[in-house]
Amino acid sequence: MQHVNVLLSTYNGKRYMRELIDSIIAQEGVSADILARDDGSTDGDTQRILDDYQQRGLLTWYQGENLRPAHSFMQLLADAHEAPFYAFADEDDYWQPDKLATAVKALEPYAGKPALYFSRTQLTDENLNPISGPVINPLLTFGESLVYKFIPGCTMVFNKELRDIVNTFRADFVPMHDIWIYSIALAVKAKVVFDPQPHILYRQHGDNTIGQGQGQMHEWHRRLKRLNSHERYRQACELLRGYAPFMGSDELDTLSTFVNARRSLTARLRLIGDKRFVCADSRTYRLFQLAVLLNIY
Repeated sequence: MQHVNVLLSTYNGKRYMRELIDSIIAQEGVSADILARDDGSTDGDTQRILDDYQQRGLLTWYQGENLRPAHSFMQLLADAHEAPFYAFADEDDYWQPDKLATAVKALEPYAGKPALYFSRTQLTDENLNPISGPVINPLLTFGESLVYKFIPGCTMVFNKELRDIVNTFRADFVPMHDIWIYSIALAVKAKVVFDPQPHILYRQHGDNTIGQGQGQMHEWHRRLKRLNSHERYRQACELLRGYAPFMGSDELDTLSTFVNARRSLTARLRLIGDKRFVCADSRTYRLFQLAVLLNIY
């Protein structure tokens, strides 16, 4: 069986964590090794739950300072021992038994080359009853990855070759670990596999760090926050700073066009009309064009 390092970041996660860990342990067709990093939990119970599983030989965990999710997961990726495949786990989800095996099977044809798999999620309420939510149909282009932030990290599985590239650089600004690694993968021409079939129950509740299906007001608040932080531009600058040596000429030109557009109105107008940045979600794309025009992207 193929071996997968499952990387779990926890923070005051006692409410749902046992369900998640048990669903990882129950994965079929692969060998899953769980490494957990507690991101400075204050409830006490989260660490006790991790201790219980560690004493039974079912996971390894360590305590860290509070870095917040993006940097906590990146720290886990840096600390994890070598394995053919890596996966991220959120403390409040539930994995279907075939989740990891499906991903590994999809990635196996690309052995020796950087590759990443992700899938749709099945949204649920806090009791794991299915609910409706947005349906993604990504174009899987590098330009789209700079504009449209949609990838659910809890579905991602990637190979050692991509992990090794990611770990060559530690960015100061990481919007979220999943967005960051997905953009790196496309920047370096990794094979990216999208599975439209969900293999995870993506629990929505009042304490989600980032959730889906939480209504239009929530979504607009997230969009405005992104504009105010210049998140897209800052991420693009970090990609250019850290991964230019791994990128081909087309990807470098795409990224340079994106970054340099802030220098003049003429460059921004060119970016607005550049079809390399079209994304699957038309509303997101229109808002991006407006943000470029106002130089706040």
